[in-house]
This record gives sequence, structure tokens and C-alpha cells, in this order.
Amino acid sequence: MNRRSRIPTFARVALAAILLLLASRSVGAQVGPEEIRNPRLSAIEARYLPQLRSLQLAIGETQFRLPFILTRYVGMDPSRQASLDTRGLEFVHFQNRTLLKTSGFYTAAYNSEELTSNERASRTFQEVVIPILHLIGRQIPADVESDDIGFEIAYHTRAAHKNSDFEGREILAVVFNRTDAFAFVDAVGNDAWQEILNRSQIYLNAKPFGLNLGQKEALDSEALKPTSVRDAASSKSLVAPVPGSSRVSFITSHLGLNPPSNVSSAGTSGKMPAAFVNEAAPAESRAATVPDRIEKLQEQYQPIIDAFLKDGPELGLVEYAPPTFAVVHRQVVLQFTLRNPLPFEGNASSIYRRAARSFDLFLAPRLKALVPKFPADLPVDALSFSILNHVTNEKDSSEAVEFICPMKTIRSFVEDEMTSQEVIDQSLVLVNDVRISLNLGLVE
Repeated sequence: MNRRSRIPTFARVALAAILLLLASRSVGAQVGPEEIRNPRLSAIEARYLPQLRSLQLAIGETQFRLPFILTRYVGMDPSRQASLDTRGLEFVHFQNRTLLKTSGFYTAAYNSEELTSNERASRTFQEVVIPILHLIGRQIPADVESDDIGFEIAYHTRAAHKNSDFEGREILAVVFNRTDAFAFVDAVGNDAWQEILNRSQIYLNAKPFGLNLGQKEALDSEALKPTSVRDAASSKSLVAPVPGSSRVSFITSHLGLNPPSNVSSAGTSGKMPAAFVNEAAPAESRAATVPDRIEKLQEQYQPIIDAFLKDGPELGLVEYAPPTFAVVHRQVVLQFTLRNPLPFEGNASSIYRRAARSFDLFLAPRLKALVPKFPADLPVDALSFSILNHVTNEKDSSEAVEFICPMKTIRSFVEDEMTSQEVIDQSLVLVNDVRISLNLGLVE
């Protein structure tokens, strides 16, 4: 066995916990525009919400070398969180510029005694950032209203110690100029990539870092970046520190070592290396056809959607996120985002009770008014309802409960042929993007 790939027993247990979280996460929920206080960022988030959802779906379907989990806050260890916020795609402000941020946790545990910081960062960049850059190139328009495209990736490092051989965690961040980010997708080989990286902002654990592709040691970051840029960036974070977290989230990037010997080199082609392609599903062909189909559905049924919007206040539809067609779990769905006017007290309820009441007291009564508006031949597999709850006495007062319900099930419920519990049993229920099991009778 390659010594660099060995992971201690307890580390495997931690990674197993992460994998369970990974298996349970949804690809539909995103940071809601109402959660973003800056009006301009909120408007941009709302405008590109369908593309962000499609991008999250594509990331979830990609087979990385090791599992990668989108997380909103990279400063917190996923294996130690009771509820993982996997909404890792978001528009933020960074150094007075608008930035589309992708953040997450890569389940690698590098041996710091055998790999230098540059090698660790390079491997993470090659195995995570490059594949996602290609996905961004397919899912996000090149003229997106963002000055920069950024990545913030956390991973473990380890070394032999007396009581533990986990050394800690590193956070790699990169900020590409938007033009450079899309140019990187079409660039060929390390020389072209390195040229782009040399004029990008790269950080390792919040310190400027000279990522050096295919080399053991990093470049001198002081020689690469203007002093004013380095000084302004070295103390800032992409997102606010998480209470209780010992690390500050910061954006850094990485690009890497040559592909393994059994993988053809990316240097001879502008396409994504074979090692990064999801072989279980033809990602390129799907990426080319699914958006077209969704766009046609949206155009065809826009008059019906406009009719929904007329009843928006009564149904609880939010103005910034009108109903949209999307693909979730390989199903075509029509998504609705609704705001629940009933407040919840965090210290007097659980996520299960709030989810149950969100369905029984808020969503269910509205279904009888909403579903008859659909044509009988509406070509969707399911309806997705994202319910925004306000929870008091909580660090994050905003909570999203999502119900992804088969269309046939919803129609049967409206026609009084099915109980609420039967609907839940046949649906996916998620709270802040984490799937839960829900028994309505037990939690009330």
C-alpha cells in the first residue's frame, strides 16, 4: 500500500461519519437570498438561484478521487457537526468585490512528513478545484455578475505524534478574476495554468501562498503579489468566522501534481482529465442536454407560473425565487420557495417538530389550492417545496425545510386518497440540506 494514502483507524471512523453526511445531503437547497443582508448580493443570489442549484447537482454527481462535501463554513469539522450546512455555493463580498464562492471539505488526510505544503495544496487543487472549475464553466454563464470566482477547501493533514497522528487541518483558498477563471477551463497544461495562478490570489491558512504546479516547494508569494493586495487580503475572510470555531474561513486555491501514471495527462487536451470525470453517468452529454430541456420547460409553462405568482402572497411564495424547473436526484422537478409566517422558538422545539408543523399547518392546506392549477400532463416527476422558517433563540435564525414529493403522491393527497404521513413516507424531507426521517404523530 502506498504510504501516502494510509489513514489511521480512528481517522477512517471520522471519515466514515463524513461519508454518512455526504450520502444524506441534498443537491437542491441553497443559501436563500433573504439570508443575505446586502441588497445587491441578495439580488444576485436570487437571479442565479437556478444555476446555483444545477451547479450543486453537478458537483454532487461528480466522482472526485476522495469524497468532497460542500459546506458553507469550512472552519468546522463536518464529522463533529450535528447538522451540516452543505450550502457551499454563495455570492459574497471579498475585498470590496463580488465573488462567487465554492467552499467545502475534502476527505483527504495528507501525511505532512511526506508531502510538503505545496504538494498537499497542489493535490487538493488538482483533485477538487479543477473539476469544479469545469463544472462552473458549464453551469454558470461567463458574464455572471461576479467580479471573481473563489474556492475555499479544507482538508486534514497528519503527522506522527505520541497520542495522535492528526496534525490538524489546512484551508486552501484561491480567488480567480472572473475572466481568468473561465480562461483556465480552456487553458492547456501546467505552464498556461501557472501563468493564470501567478496573477491570482492564493492563500494557505489565510497566508499568501505561491502555488507551484508539479513542484515540491512553493513559489515566493511576496514576489508574485503586489504588497497592497497581499496586505489587504491577509486579514480578511470570505465568510464570517463560525462561533466556536478555532479557524477562520478564508479563500485559497491549489493546482497540482501530475496525474497518476494510469491516467492520461491533462497537458495534451483542454478537456477535464479522465480521472475527474463521473464515469457512472455521461456528465458532458447530460450537461449539454439537461439545461436545454429545463429551459424549454420553463419557457413553455411560464404562463402557468405567472398565474401562480398572482396568488403569491396567499400561497406564501417569496418574490425573489419564483417557481422554476430543475433536476434533483435525477428527477425533473418544479421548485417552489415559500415563507412560513409562523415563528418557532428554537429552545422549545426540534427540527423534527418544526418540519412536521411546516407540513401539517403550512404546506398541506396550500396544496389543495396550488395543485389544481397544474395541468394534468405537467411533465415533472416531483414537486419540491422549500419552506423558510424563522427560528428564534438560534445562532442561525433561518431554517429551510424541503419536501420533495412525487407528483402522483401529491395529487392523491389533494384528492383525499392519502394521509399526510403517507405523503411524507413517499417523499424526501430535508432540513438545511440534510435528509431526515419524519413521523408526524410521534413529534407532535
